[in-house]
Amino acid sequence: MLHRIQKIMASAGIASRRKSEELIAAGRVTVNGAVASIGQSADPEKDAITVDGKVLGAEKKVYIALYKPAGYVTTVADKFAVRKVTDLVKVSERVFPVGRLDADAEGLLLFTNDGDFANRVMHPRYNVDKAYVVRLRRPLADADVRQLEKGVVIDGVRTWPAKVKVLGPGRLDAEITIHEGRHKIVKRMFKEVGNYVRSITRTRIGSLSLEGLKKGVWRYLSKSEVKVFSG
Repeated sequence: MLHRIQKIMASAGIASRRKSEELIAAGRVTVNGAVASIGQSADPEKDAITVDGKVLGAEKKVYIALYKPAGYVTTVADKFAVRKVTDLVKVSERVFPVGRLDADAEGLLLFTNDGDFANRVMHPRYNVDKAYVVRLRRPLADADVRQLEKGVVIDGVRTWPAKVKVLGPGRLDAEITIHEGRHKIVKRMFKEVGNYVRSITRTRIGSLSLEGLKKGVWRYLSKSEVKVFSG
């Protein structure tokens, strides 16, 4: 069956669809010996597809949940990073983190070699909630809660409405639930209402939580957990 080459590459765990398109545009992908082009289709069962000269083979799909500790970077291409999240996940398949968590943040981080799965988790159009618990510099006022729930403007674009719940009597802790993943989005949202995030933990992605995981420990997702994100 014919599929777009970037979809075949993503399904084989090479990279996300976007990154696969970049590899194609750079001339690093061939189909039956000819350099591939953006938008080209191929049959992975009949056509010989190579990336940087290596033949593309079907790879077992892997889905992993990690409790990321603070101090690890999720940008795996950062050659200067001392500690990367991939150092914590030791599997034979080549997996990549789904989305990001800042180096100083901790919490739930997913890994996979399935580009379609990663896209369904990350892209705002799929409305996958991500919940974070934050410790703030000053008490969170009711007016700030209402503003965050309505949305704040960052880089000229209003954020999607959030769900905010104040935790504890001191109002220094809060849970915020969003489904977009712009760079440092949670910290920047609180900054827009005049507050500062001292610490942040992602506690949930969709129906997946940190339950049963210790910091630095990972587990495979069950088939039923994966299916929730498969549409």
